[in-house]
Amino acid sequence: MPLSWFRAEQFRCLASVELELDPAANIFVGPNASGKTSLLEAAFFLGRGRSFRSRQRDSLIHYGQDAFVLAGRSSGGVVPVMLGVRARRNGTDWQAGGTPVGGVAALAEQFPAQVIDPEIHKLLEEGPGRRRRFLDWGVFHVEPTFLTTWRRYHLALRQRNAALKQDRADSDLAAWEQELAASGEALARQREAYLARLQDPLRAIGEALLGSPITLVHSRGWDEKRPLLEALEADRGRDRRYRATQSGPHRGDATVEVGGRTAKDHVSRGQQKMVAAGLMLAQLQIQEQERPGRSALLLDDPAAELDHDNLARLMAAVRAVPAQLWVTSLRGDIPGLPERGRMFHVEQGAIRPD
Repeated sequence: MPLSWFRAEQFRCLASVELELDPAANIFVGPNASGKTSLLEAAFFLGRGRSFRSRQRDSLIHYGQDAFVLAGRSSGGVVPVMLGVRARRNGTDWQAGGTPVGGVAALAEQFPAQVIDPEIHKLLEEGPGRRRRFLDWGVFHVEPTFLTTWRRYHLALRQRNAALKQDRADSDLAAWEQELAASGEALARQREAYLARLQDPLRAIGEALLGSPITLVHSRGWDEKRPLLEALEADRGRDRRYRATQSGPHRGDATVEVGGRTAKDHVSRGQQKMVAAGLMLAQLQIQEQERPGRSALLLDDPAAELDHDNLARLMAAVRAVPAQLWVTSLRGDIPGLPERGRMFHVEQGAIRPD
């Protein structure tokens, strides 16, 4: 199971919470503003190193405190692994297996959490940055060299952009273009290989949720008729005007289509939520194929903006994914929940098992 035990201290309204978790499903019931979503946010931060609600880390620290602490016991591998985060106003410390680690990647391998919340439609509506993060999270879990490739690319990108801002000579730009092009081409190929693997589960989930297949159409982020190195050399004049590199996988995207039509422009808000949920569920299937027994799905108020039939279809698709469930609700009577599980009552930041 992903987490058998979880603790949060001084995280938003959660002053001190400690939970023994069920391997199948955990249902958190309580009124609005009771702390249910904050609990999912804390669990998400433990596995992803960020919030799904706010970019401001300081806003996550309980009022009047200097830091928050999160800890969990991951039991999905051969040996249970303790995970820990201590986030201060000026930095974050990470631990895996009782040992300090340099970043969140070691925690993400042990607890790859995914979230479906009422704002999930933004994956379709907003710009390509969200969809690139979605892609890269998936590639991270199936391609061992991805993180090294990603870091190489972004280091070269930062250096070339710095040279552009300083109006350096073409020779200074060229010094970084070979590395930028080599790592950028590799990064694009890794994304495309992952998308190819994602298509079959996406089609099946799309048919189950919407009666039409969901597909993703990849854009590399530069003119695909020429190599990236050639594009970088040819576009130096434009890049100098913008003082930033305009070609490369940092400009890539994945257009979401339903039944061959762009989802953003042709489906309702409720259907957008179903489409985005389908993307997350397909990604979870791939994660579980790679590392069985580690994934968690955080499902925040699944009934929001969904009618009875769509909610039933969503919950049927959720049950088909072998991931630990964390589900929040105003009431405990969500149709389609697994028969096994634990129920918790949440009120004013306190959580107790029912």
